[in-house]
Amino acid sequence: MVVSVWSLVCGVLSAMLSRCLYACRYSARTLGQKYCRCCSCFQEDGSGHEQLKDELAEVVAEMENMDTADDSKNHTRTKQMSIGRKKFNMDPKKGIEFLTEHGLLQATSEDVAGFLYKGEGLNKTAIGDYLGERSDFNEKVLKAFVDLHDFTDLILVQALRQFLWSFRLPGEAQKIDRMMECFAQRYCQLNPNIFTNTDTCYVLSFAIIMLNTSLHNPSVKEKPTVEQFISMNRGINNGGDLPRELLVSLYESIKTEPFKIPEDDGNDLMHTFFNPDKEGWLWKQGGRYKSWKRRWFILNDNCLYYFEYTTDKEPRGIIPLENILVREATDRHKPHCLELYASGTDFIKACKTDSEGKVVEGKHTVYRMSAATAEERDEWIKCVRQSISHNPFYDMLAARKKKAQKNSSNHHAKS
Repeated sequence: MVVSVWSLVCGVLSAMLSRCLYACRYSARTLGQKYCRCCSCFQEDGSGHEQLKDELAEVVAEMENMDTADDSKNHTRTKQMSIGRKKFNMDPKKGIEFLTEHGLLQATSEDVAGFLYKGEGLNKTAIGDYLGERSDFNEKVLKAFVDLHDFTDLILVQALRQFLWSFRLPGEAQKIDRMMECFAQRYCQLNPNIFTNTDTCYVLSFAIIMLNTSLHNPSVKEKPTVEQFISMNRGINNGGDLPRELLVSLYESIKTEPFKIPEDDGNDLMHTFFNPDKEGWLWKQGGRYKSWKRRWFILNDNCLYYFEYTTDKEPRGIIPLENILVREATDRHKPHCLELYASGTDFIKACKTDSEGKVVEGKHTVYRMSAATAEERDEWIKCVRQSISHNPFYDMLAARKKKAQKNSSNHHAKS
C-alpha cells in the first residue's frame, strides 16, 4: 500500500519534471537565458533535468523492488499463518507456540484470545480444548476470550447461543465448569440487574444446557416437562425462586430452537465415536430371542453404543447408562459374561433399530454380553462402572446450588 502511494508520487514528480524541462529549454533557446527560472538549472540544454529524471527512475525501480520484496514477505507470512492454524487444529498448544515463535501472534492473553475469537480456519473443538486447559496463561486467555463477547441486553438463552457457537464445549466437567464460571461473570457484569449473584446465573445456564441435551438427544426417551424444569431450578436465586414466566420462556425457547453446536468432525454422534472411553467386540444376547450376535461396542459420554460393523456410521442400539448397574455373570452357552441391569424394577431405557430401520424402544431388563477373555470382561466392567458411578456435571450443579443456598443463609443471618 505504501509502495503504491510512493509510485504515484513519483509519477506526479516525473510529470512536473517534464513540464519543468520544457520551461528550461524554452528559457535557454527562446529567451537566451542561461538558467531555468523555475529550477535555477545552469545547463543551457537542460541536461541537469535529464540527470534528475535518471535519478528519479532509479528511485522508482527501487520502490518496485521493495514492492516485490513485500509481496514475497506477505506470501511467507500467509503460508506460516496457514501452517500455524493447521498445527493448532492438531495440537492447540503447539499451534500457539508456532505462531508466537514466528511473530504471527504476540505472546499475550489478549492477542491469543483475539485470534481464537476471530476463529478464521480454526477447528472449534480445538478452540474449546485450549480454552479449557488449566494453566495460568490459558485461564487468562479464557477470560479475555469471554470479555470479547458483548451480552449487553441479551436474555440469557440468547447470550448462551452466541457463546456456545464461538467454540465447542469440551467433554471434561472441570473444563466446562471454568468456562461457565467466566460466562456467568461476564453476563452479570453486562446485565447487573438480572440475577442476584453469578452463582444463580451459572446454575441456570448449566440447567439450560442440560435441558437442551435432554430435549433434543434421541437417546433420551423421557423428555423433561416445563414443570420439571421449573422444579429443578427452585431455590437457586439467593435461596428464592426465579420468576415462573422467565423459566417458561427459557424452556420454550430451547424446545423450539435447540442450540447450534459447531460440528468440526461430522455430526455430534460421530464426534463421540472418535475418542471413546473403550471400544471392542463383544457377543450380545438378544432380548426376545436368546441368540448371540457379535457386535462392535463403543463406550463414551455415559452411553454404550453397539454396531453391526466397525465401519457403520449409525449404531444399531444405544444404551444410556442411567440408573444402571453392571456385574459379572455366568452363562452355560458363553464364557466371560457381564451384564447390565436396571437398578430398579423397570426396563432399561434404551433404543435400537429394527429390521426395517425404524428406531424402537428396547424391552430389556438385562443386557448380557460375552467377552473373548476374562481380562477383557473385567476391563469392560471396570470402564462401565467408571462411566456410571457418577455424573460429574450433576455433581458440579449440586455443588453450585449448595453454594448459592449457603450464600443465602449467610445473607439472612447477617440481616
